[in-house]
Amino acid sequence: MPDGSPSAPRRKPAGELRSARWFGPADLRSFGHRSRAMQMGYAPEEWTGRPVIAIVNTFSDLQPCHMHFRQRVDDVKRGVLMAGGFPVELPALSVSESYVKPTTMMYRNMLAMETEELLRSHPVDGAVLLGGCDKTTPGLLLGATSMNIPAIFVPAGPMLRGNFQGKSLGSGSDSWKYWDELRAGKITEQDWAGVEAGIARSYGTCMTMGTASTMTAIAEAVGMVLPGGSSVPAADSGHIRLCSESGRRIVEMVWEDLTPARIQTPAAFRNAIAVAMAMGCSTNAIIHLIAMARRAGADIGLDDFERASRRVPVIANVRPSGTTYLMEDFYYAGGIRGLMARIAPHLDLACPTVSGRSLGENIAGARVFNDDVIRTLDNPIYGEGSLAVLKGNLAPDGCVIKPAAMDQRFLKHSGPALVFDDYPSMKRAVEDENLDVTADHVLVLRNAGPQGGPGMPEWGMLPMPKKLLKQGHRDMLRLSDARMSGTSYGACVLHVAPESWIGGPLALLRTGDVVAIDVAARSIRMEVSDEELARRRSAWTPPAPRYGRGYGWVYTKHIEQADQGCDFDFLRTGFGAAVPEPAIY
Repeated sequence: MPDGSPSAPRRKPAGELRSARWFGPADLRSFGHRSRAMQMGYAPEEWTGRPVIAIVNTFSDLQPCHMHFRQRVDDVKRGVLMAGGFPVELPALSVSESYVKPTTMMYRNMLAMETEELLRSHPVDGAVLLGGCDKTTPGLLLGATSMNIPAIFVPAGPMLRGNFQGKSLGSGSDSWKYWDELRAGKITEQDWAGVEAGIARSYGTCMTMGTASTMTAIAEAVGMVLPGGSSVPAADSGHIRLCSESGRRIVEMVWEDLTPARIQTPAAFRNAIAVAMAMGCSTNAIIHLIAMARRAGADIGLDDFERASRRVPVIANVRPSGTTYLMEDFYYAGGIRGLMARIAPHLDLACPTVSGRSLGENIAGARVFNDDVIRTLDNPIYGEGSLAVLKGNLAPDGCVIKPAAMDQRFLKHSGPALVFDDYPSMKRAVEDENLDVTADHVLVLRNAGPQGGPGMPEWGMLPMPKKLLKQGHRDMLRLSDARMSGTSYGACVLHVAPESWIGGPLALLRTGDVVAIDVAARSIRMEVSDEELARRRSAWTPPAPRYGRGYGWVYTKHIEQADQGCDFDFLRTGFGAAVPEPAIY
């Protein structure tokens, strides 16, 4: 195998299995472990000398993206049993993007902590991670990375395409589109009800290139998903087979001691950035990938995304960066393996993966069956990568924009700011048809970052003012320290760091100040003198804390800024000494 791949692994003796610490010793405590396993109906022959495989399942009755996990866990178990392992299901936080408020980003790190501690505290040797809805992918992988036992990720898969009056509907993207058409008076309430009923037709994640499909593709590019697994639709029978195959493979990974630390190298994360850029990825990719890389000990930051953005074009013609196709079409066209084969010059093909083979071996022979869905490098959707990182006196630590999914006239723009300190006041104002606003204004929302939101909600695709919609406008420059859904689009500047809540320069911006961006130059600034900014700084007072107790208090005390990945400071790999295995007495 190529250098760097996990070739000729040493096979771990059964006595070295981690679970043997619980079940093996001839003492009173292990007697209790064995007898309680027998209480559940298991015979010693089922676990003795066999890897115990945790299936961390993010199913819940309020997680529509993962409704099929109730059945898929049995498919994983079937694979584990076939390979000679002993499967156990461990439920975990479902983090439903559709229902969890104020935002799922508040709970990504909670899921990461739960995953790490579930795996540490139980007698397990390896893990299959069932996730896919936006924050579950990074949450599960963050926890598995910190625990560092063999682990494999199984994506939920995208749902089937939506349908309304014979037209395909895309998750999120068409919600925003038709909502604006309703507000502009272009469609009826009955039409809107038809969109509502037709946009989500099956279990699975958003079928646009939203955060879910972005992050599962990233998980595969990093090496944590079996080849091609990230693009299999949730309702396809291939997804059932993927689950079983992952169950079989994790048993072998335990014997090989193939841990995340051996797979998730700096080169693997650079591969993931390249894939994300080519996919037309969600802006959320930046936050999650930085957190994932730093948990793995890789020094990845905004500059790595900026370099990739200049080199790797968008070749996946999938909405919202693309114009027509959805993830189901992407899968039929060749999927993630086809895309990676096309950008192979930008990848380190020697990186190891959970398959036991290198990335290059995983994509060998991959083909593309529709050149309009997965373009060639010389015929891209957009000539640069999906995202651009801007810096300047408004965002000294950086902010993000998605040039491929916006009106190109705003790539270089300046205009007066229209500033709002909270979402309710902005929401009221944009519905006022007498609002003093033009298409040249820059709509600004602050206090929506990691602490201010709290949790950095997906508010960043600020609603277009109704006045402008009725004039025929569908985009304008918008600016915030919030995030936005990967299914969103428009000239939205996001993730402004430092955030306004903690006194970042965005806190000093006033209505009427001129904001200027130049995406080609990667610059953003407010046309306000340093002297005036200093006067405003001296008059600024920090807002009152959002939380006085509980998890919210912990969150706001320890959350990092967007450019650092929004991890908790105490979860960083270098924060303190490694956590030992639990004592068993």
